[in-house]
Amino acid sequence: MRRSEKGYRPSPGYLASQMANMDELSQSPMPEFDLVEYEPLVDSSNMTPQIWRKIADDVKTRHDTYDGFVVLHGTDTMAYSAAALAFMLDGLSKPVILTGAQLPLGQIRNDARENLKTAMVLAANYEIPEVGLLFGDHLFRGCRSTKVSATRFDAFDSPNYPPLATVGTSIDILEENLLPAEAQSRGLQVKPIEATEVAAFRLFPGMSIDILHHLLQRPLKGIILETFGDGNGPTENREFLEAISSATQAGMVILGCTQCLHGEMTQGSYATGTALTEAGVIPGRDMTIEAALTKMQFLFSQNLSTNEIRDKIGQNIVGEISTIST
Repeated sequence: MRRSEKGYRPSPGYLASQMANMDELSQSPMPEFDLVEYEPLVDSSNMTPQIWRKIADDVKTRHDTYDGFVVLHGTDTMAYSAAALAFMLDGLSKPVILTGAQLPLGQIRNDARENLKTAMVLAANYEIPEVGLLFGDHLFRGCRSTKVSATRFDAFDSPNYPPLATVGTSIDILEENLLPAEAQSRGLQVKPIEATEVAAFRLFPGMSIDILHHLLQRPLKGIILETFGDGNGPTENREFLEAISSATQAGMVILGCTQCLHGEMTQGSYATGTALTEAGVIPGRDMTIEAALTKMQFLFSQNLSTNEIRDKIGQNIVGEISTIST
């Protein structure tokens, strides 16, 4: 990003010029690297599944040649991209690490410099067979990450799963939190995500049922219902329950996720949650909204039946959801 009269915007060639002035990139333990710059450059607010596919295809093409991959990405949709790539890169055996910054590399004060160098060191020198998101002092699992601040340098968190690595005077890989390598040894394949008719709807007191009715119409195929607490909704409103029940009976996939940053959606602690389950809402447990949305897009892109999607969307695929607690 480079400052313009209308604010920061992507600038072709600017990253390469800034990195050419970073003498430390030629010193140990920094790796040799190739810089691939897309044309056109894209502000992350304009991210699409087509660009996810381009990134995934580039990783697959170079997977056997490089030790690891760093994806430099704007913060606004980085968590969506990290989750999407986790689903798309099936059989990944090398690190794919997304990182970025709150202040661009060309600014006097910035967090880009350390994030970039740390991501490069992690990608080149450590066995991390999954998609991660590196920001500040932590490497998080990509499909567990969410943006929690628009201004702080510790802009991302992984509320319901511990970090994969911590970064300080040393880099400590928390191997017990990594996906097992043997589960990723099938050879890398790209499973696409296509633009799909899915949406998210946040419950709130006094919401209009007419708006919900309007949303729950074809061509919509699935929706993430952002519920209260651990999976509750205004179930004394019969119109609300009837709208949800009618949609699921008509074949729509409705996944419930909590609005809370921490904890999980179970839909069983209160009668209001049980009513949602009876209406056909599938508990999303402790998935982030970003992971839930990209997972739904992913499953609808795999030529699965509605029943297969309903079965798989509540199950763990790439570490995006915790084992059911007992």
